[in-house]
Amino acid sequence: MTAFKATRIVHEFTQTNPAAPEKVFPLLCPVREADWLPGWQYRLIYSDSGVAELGCVFTTPNPPGSHVQGQAAAETTWAETTWIVTDYDPAAFRIAYLWINPGRVITDLRIQLTPSDQRATATHIRYRYTGLSPEGNRELEHYTQPWFEANMKNWETTINHYLRTGKKMST
Repeated sequence: MTAFKATRIVHEFTQTNPAAPEKVFPLLCPVREADWLPGWQYRLIYSDSGVAELGCVFTTPNPPGSHVQGQAAAETTWAETTWIVTDYDPAAFRIAYLWINPGRVITDLRIQLTPSDQRATATHIRYRYTGLSPEGNRELEHYTQPWFEANMKNWETTINHYLRTGKKMST
């Protein structure tokens, strides 16, 4: 048995959305994400309702080089990332996902919405990434705080544009 020690990285971010949690929460769904996130692609595997719910399963494409900025495309395997909704409480405005990039990284994503006033929401986002292999650990070296913040600010910009205009930003 080979000794392997996984790397774990945790990042958190709170964004401000210009709408009440009742408007923001339904957008945190693989189906509805296509309404506001340019380039979003998914394949719904299982959902009784057709949207996010507890136990909903979907995949996203993971083309070579797509996750890691600056990493050579040949280093990243082509595989779908599999997602499952592990917590879903619309009354509490809470959702969580577990996603697995096979043989590389597993990620726990938790999102909690809180009204910040009658017309805004504080959306707290927490990612916990764990390497599943030496290759996964190397991938996590690129999951830096600046990388994470850039991704979160892009998310905030695109969802807020949709909340303000009802339209997806052009790429």
